[in-house]
Amino acid sequence: MRYLVTGGAGFIGSHITERLLADGHQVRILDNFSTGKHENIPDSADVEVIAGDVGDYDTVCAAMAQVDMVFHEAAIASVPETVGNPLASERVNYRGTVNILEAARHAGVQRVMFACSAAVYGDLPELPKREDMPVKPMTPYAIDKLASEHACQAYYHLYGLETVSLRYFNVFGPRQDPSSPYSGVISIFSDFLNHGKQPTIYGDGEQTRDFVYVADVVEANIRASTASEAPGRSFNVATGGTLSINELLKTICDIKGQPFSPQYKPGRDGDIKHSRADISAAREYLGWQPTVAFEDGLLKLFEA
Repeated sequence: MRYLVTGGAGFIGSHITERLLADGHQVRILDNFSTGKHENIPDSADVEVIAGDVGDYDTVCAAMAQVDMVFHEAAIASVPETVGNPLASERVNYRGTVNILEAARHAGVQRVMFACSAAVYGDLPELPKREDMPVKPMTPYAIDKLASEHACQAYYHLYGLETVSLRYFNVFGPRQDPSSPYSGVISIFSDFLNHGKQPTIYGDGEQTRDFVYVADVVEANIRASTASEAPGRSFNVATGGTLSINELLKTICDIKGQPFSPQYKPGRDGDIKHSRADISAAREYLGWQPTVAFEDGLLKLFEA
């Protein structure tokens, strides 16, 4: 089969690309390389790369030609960046998704897997987060992700385009770029410690997150592409566990044999205090559950 992976030169997209190639498929990547990197793309004759933006409909249509399924990972993933520039967020994170859906509809694509986000839940206090609970998007990023999810459902019900939305929680693993101040906190902490710098924690460090290893996220996407009851639904992709930022940094310091000595700074706008997922729907409809324990994932990251 031929798959289109938007954002295929990025963190999660490149891992999905790698898995599809290993399974014997052909992959076309659409990436504007604003954050994606050429070195993340596997060297294979079965990979085609189009440098372009999902915000441009004509580019998306060209990339969609003769594609069987789509993994839509492209996004402005930095929440603070979308707070600073809501129009750019709307163009890429929402309009880009509608471009993908419309082009896929006309190209006869079988199914679109959309990378949504736990950010749609906002700061609602109820834990764990379930897909059927109220949502409270608090940033342009979260608003655009939720609107995109609704668009996916509408295209399924109106046009019969099979769509599946995957609400990622805190994904970590190799190829997360620590040079960005908005990258995954694990990559940033690790990079600071590797260079003898003092890690920064925003807020008191007692905020909690549900960390999931990237290989498990890839598996969730693959299951979503084949599960018969998945279309039209949204699924949490996480572990169902919880870890505070302080505990996270202590664990990394212990693995690296370095002292726990962070500097604390005021919390950032849009940051959520607590996050933990209920993943029972993914278990039921996708036949998926995470298999990589948190510390094992950390070791894989540090060995990469």
